[in-house]
Amino acid sequence: MPLRALLYRRPPDPKAIEICFDQAIYQVQLRRHVQARRYTLRIHAARREAVLTMPPRASLREAKAFAEKYGGWIAARLGRLPKATPFAPGETIPLRGEPHRIVPRRGMRGTVWTQIEGDQRLLCVAGELPHLARRVGDFFKREARHDLEAAGRKYCAALGVAARRITVRDQASRWGSCSTAGMLSFSWRLVLAPPYVLDYFAAHEVAHLVEMNHSARFWRLVERICPEMPRAKAWLDAHGTELHRYGTTEAAMSDGVGRQPIRDDSDL
Repeated sequence: MPLRALLYRRPPDPKAIEICFDQAIYQVQLRRHVQARRYTLRIHAARREAVLTMPPRASLREAKAFAEKYGGWIAARLGRLPKATPFAPGETIPLRGEPHRIVPRRGMRGTVWTQIEGDQRLLCVAGELPHLARRVGDFFKREARHDLEAAGRKYCAALGVAARRITVRDQASRWGSCSTAGMLSFSWRLVLAPPYVLDYFAAHEVAHLVEMNHSARFWRLVERICPEMPRAKAWLDAHGTELHRYGTTEAAMSDGVGRQPIRDDSDL
């Protein structure tokens, strides 16, 4: 690399900056994105942290000024997050809308299974305690994939379409998505909700294979194949945020001219 380029090369960004609001210190994670056109500040609920996305040529001084400007917003959003519930012995986690208490079964073979003892639903985890959280997380992802693939097949058959692939991830701001190539992606956290909620999201994304929009025609299609849509959306409005506290979506703030500085990101 020429000497001149080395002299003017920008030093690497720090991973985070600190801001002060109301005598409290908050860490803000920094992300520089090549496609960003404005500063965007988000709260990642699962990680309990603020994340600031910056345009490629943005300065750290401007980024810190933007974060400090919305220090009150950061404090309020973090303060409103539901209490985190880790995958740990004794904790209660919903599975398909039913609460299950995590119980370690050291010395037993297998990975994770459910059973009922008296009036309690249990989530039993074999193996040593250091592996418990990972095993529980893997279990929920497997169960989510099983349910979503079954629901996806059902709705694809109803509409006479085919999805190229269904993936399950821990999506931060969307419960599901559909690409123009026919790839469906869902949050594994849907398996925590009652089955009709997961079922609705499968119908929603499969319907995008017919209508790649949110037009009135699209919504009529979804409601025709999934009559539970109003019930599922009402449940999500009331309880959706709670799903992000398990296993320790984001709200968004933008500096875009002519737009509200604070908005919520959501696919639905």
